[in-house]
Amino acid sequence: MNQARALGASLADVPFSAIFASDLKRAHTTAQALHAAQNQVPPAPLTTSPLLREQHFGIAEGKAWILTQDGSKPLAELYAAGVFPIITKRGGKFPEGESLNDLGRRATQAIDELVMPKVWSAAKAGKKGVQIAVVSHGLCISELIPALLNKDANSPPRQDFRGLMNTAWTRVTVDIPGAKEGEPLEFSDDTPPLSVRVTHVNVHDHIDKIKRQQGGVGSAAHDPAQKDIRAFFGGGSVKDEVKAEEHSESNANDEVDINLED
Repeated sequence: MNQARALGASLADVPFSAIFASDLKRAHTTAQALHAAQNQVPPAPLTTSPLLREQHFGIAEGKAWILTQDGSKPLAELYAAGVFPIITKRGGKFPEGESLNDLGRRATQAIDELVMPKVWSAAKAGKKGVQIAVVSHGLCISELIPALLNKDANSPPRQDFRGLMNTAWTRVTVDIPGAKEGEPLEFSDDTPPLSVRVTHVNVHDHIDKIKRQQGGVGSAAHDPAQKDIRAFFGGGSVKDEVKAEEHSESNANDEVDINLED
C-alpha cells in the first residue's frame, strides 16, 4: 500500500481525464490510491474492467511452478500431482486458463473499448495532451503496450515489456500527425493514421525513495516468507480464505528470464 500511495503522490499533478483499472484487488487498490491523490477537482473518474485482469493460469492459479519438466511423466500426471512446469510458448496454456495469445487478444479488446474512444473523442474535440491512466498487472501490461503500438502502422517489431516493477509506470503517447490544439478533426469509420511511441518504461523513482527494512517492501516489517512470493503463478501463495484470482500481480513468465516461443 505504501508503494501505491507513493505512486499517487508522484502523479498527483498529472491532469488525468480518466483512470481505468483491473477489478482485481491489488491493481484496483493501486488505482484507488492514484485517484485519491489527484489534486484536480473533481478527480478523473475511476472505472474498473475485467479486461484489465492479469493472465489467468487456470488450474495452476496460485500454485508453485518449476522451471523444467520431468520428461518421463506426462503433463496430466504432473498436474494431478500439483506440479506445474512453466509454459514457454505463447499459445500454450494450463487447463481452464489463458495463453499469452489469449491475453493479447483481451488486451487488444481493452485498448479498443477503453482507450481508443478517448483518443478519437479528443481528436474530434480538437484537444491534444489528454492523459489517461491504465492500471493493470505485469503480464497484462506487457500485452497492453504492444496492443497500443499496433495502432501505428509504422510501429517497430514487437518489443518485450515483461519484468515491470510493482507500481512502476510506463508512458505511451498516441498522436495524430498534423493535428493541432483547438482544431477539431472530422472523421467517421475512416479514422486517421496514428503515431504511437513509448517514451518511458518501468519508471519507479517513487518506490526507490521508500525506506526498506531488512529487505521488506516499503516500511512494512521484514517477512521471511516474502522471498517466495514470486514462485507462484498469479503472484503469490494463496491462503484458503483468499481467492486465487486476486493474486495476479506477477507470475513465473513475468519474473523469470524466459524466451517465449510463438
